[in-house]
Amino acid sequence: MSRLALVFPGQGAQHSGMGRALAEAWPTSRTVFEEVDEALGQRLSRLCFDGPDEALALTENTQPAILATSIAAWRVLRERGILPFATAGHSLGEWSAHVAAGTLSLTDAARTVHARGKFMQEAVAVGQGAMAAVLGLDSAQVEALCRDAAGAEVVEPANYNAPGQLVVAGHRAAVDRLVTLAKAAGASRSILLPVSAPFHCRLMQPAADRLEPLLRAIRFAGPTWPVYVNVNAQPVRDGAAAKVALLQQIAAPVRWQAVIERLVAEGCDHFLEVGPGRILAGLIRRISREARVFSAGDPESVESAVRELQGIAA
Repeated sequence: MSRLALVFPGQGAQHSGMGRALAEAWPTSRTVFEEVDEALGQRLSRLCFDGPDEALALTENTQPAILATSIAAWRVLRERGILPFATAGHSLGEWSAHVAAGTLSLTDAARTVHARGKFMQEAVAVGQGAMAAVLGLDSAQVEALCRDAAGAEVVEPANYNAPGQLVVAGHRAAVDRLVTLAKAAGASRSILLPVSAPFHCRLMQPAADRLEPLLRAIRFAGPTWPVYVNVNAQPVRDGAAAKVALLQQIAAPVRWQAVIERLVAEGCDHFLEVGPGRILAGLIRRISREARVFSAGDPESVESAVRELQGIAA
């Protein structure tokens, strides 16, 4: 029996114009953007649809923008009868996964991820942190290189994305040293990423500390289906566990490869990326060659996904 998992993107998927076609095509999607605008007390929808890109790229705007676009697509899929066995999300996408599963409301999620973005940006002074992608080395090699490069500073794996594809984060000088060491060790590519902060490393702990009281104040319900989380690739089935995992993931690496491997082991053979971009679809194909992978981020791809996936058992 086939099983479907929905996966939701995080940072890196933003672009001006995202979500506009969804809002124009379906009242259901338009309502999502209206809900998020009301929750934030600002016209985030205008920023999503028209830019400017510089403002959209600010992580406190990027995070609720990606959340809104993802849920705008998801609600149309739900209306068309697309229901999953499980959901998961990469970094910020874990919040979208929980909104889809009914763990928390879109309003609470939008307000909290807006604060999450602000706190993560402010955790490390501008220019003091960095992230880099390392391709062509395995995780053990990259972990060893991080130890060699760190010195008295921090550099550590931030995203275990796929076989031979890791992202590291930490202090800028330590990340620079890691990039040099990785090239010398035979990495096919080792480059700095254009990001505004060193996400998913221990330098983000101040952001987690600031977010904790906001999370405590939110009502979390048990999800309708299991949500597989970044921190340990395990399914959470109650609101308390979901809250803990969302807090822990801020300063911990995203174990995306392990999440997908666990879902495959649970019988998921169809994956649908819901939201802007197709980054996760590419990663899933690298992790599991047998998986059938689809994307749904605009009206055309949503309609295509519905045609392909109707009848797949949850």
